Amino acid sequence: MKNLGIIFLSFYLIVAWNSRIAQGADPQLYLDKGNAHFNDAEFDSAIKDYSEALSINPNFAEAYYNRGQAYYKREKLEEAIRDYSKAIELHINDAEIYHLRGLAYYKKGRYSDAIEDETKAVLLKPDFAAAYHNRGVAYAKKGQHDDAIEDYNKALGILPNYGDAYFSRGVAYVRKASADFKKACEKGNQYACENLKQISE
Repeated sequence: MKNLGIIFLSFYLIVAWNSRIAQGADPQLYLDKGNAHFNDAEFDSAIKDYSEALSINPNFAEAYYNRGQAYYKREKLEEAIRDYSKAIELHINDAEIYHLRGLAYYKKGRYSDAIEDETKAVLLKPDFAAAYHNRGVAYAKKGQHDDAIEDYNKALGILPNYGDAYFSRGVAYVRKASADFKKACEKGNQYACENLKQISE
């Protein structure tokens, strides 16, 4: 009787698996379905479909890539970083994925990792203005304002109407000025003290 139960269980599993195949258990189908959900901003549903694709094919690099984007949209940064890293491990080597992982690292406060990834992005795509900008912002967080300004200039050289880059460069100039005004004020320069006060207001 016990053996009969095992046989029935095995039969049930085979039938269930064959039914899944019959219903289209193709990882590409789940990827496409996930992409449709992603485009409709239904990120939890997209994650579910990408995960289903990966349950069928654990080496499906594009599913990791896209699930990483969905996790990022849901502010699940550790999961996004993990999936981007897995996609890179599976030989997705384009500028966009390094940029996306760099953004996730930046949001996690891992500025050195963000700089490293954005550097890889611009090496793969030298006209990637957003990657230069994000690297500049990460440099600024580390207090490297000259490096940040250089990257903002590169971004603006590619996209002259890039408003965020103008704003970020302006912030970097102000922070540099604040540091100099503070030093001058400490040395007794009253004009510097007044300017420092105005900047701080």
